[in-house]
Amino acid sequence: MCGRFNLINSPEIQWLCEELGISLYSHQSSADIAPGGKIAIIHNVGGTRKVSDAIWWLFLEHSTLKPNYKYVSFNSRSDKLHSKRAFAYTPYRESRCLIPASGFVEGLGDRKTYHKIELEDAAIAFGGLYKEYLNPETGEVVYSASIITLPPLIPQWNDIHLKSMPMMLDFKDKDLVKKWLDPSFQDVDFFEELLEPKIRKPMKVTKVDKPSKWNPIEDSFMITN
Repeated sequence: MCGRFNLINSPEIQWLCEELGISLYSHQSSADIAPGGKIAIIHNVGGTRKVSDAIWWLFLEHSTLKPNYKYVSFNSRSDKLHSKRAFAYTPYRESRCLIPASGFVEGLGDRKTYHKIELEDAAIAFGGLYKEYLNPETGEVVYSASIITLPPLIPQWNDIHLKSMPMMLDFKDKDLVKKWLDPSFQDVDFFEELLEPKIRKPMKVTKVDKPSKWNPIEDSFMITN
């Protein structure tokens, strides 16, 4: 994943909130979110579904509670989720979350080719992981998070991003969402199908000039399964 997404109040986002039984705060909307920035996560706290602010970088410095830039952890690769030495191993089993978005930007890797991707008539629920940190001075809980990425083993993705594509969950699948957000549900074999890269819903793709600007420079096209 190139590393940018947005969250814009829209009928699609309102539909996602209604389906998940949550509300987003106005300060959580943003036209451009980059790694290390503040994002919204949907998670289960004490048996209740909750929306919290989080830092989009799973591994924080314990002393400063800021992103540890020695380790790139705004994404968590799916092929590392079953490695006990990987930082994402425990969160995948104990602290999964959903990360709502309106669209995201992928780069081809040549520093000049970028595309905005949106789902057709729907918001995005990224499959995410989160971690809790405790501020020793204030006692405040600080959340960090990452987006799970999948290998791009689909031909339609060859001209968009060569290394990965983000995991996206069907937020209308109530059983899936319930299990995904349940920290006591650790039978991760149930989620194996989610780790298979595929187009589960038609995508609207638009070439843009810069990932931080989101300005379209060509007509949109659709990617379907």
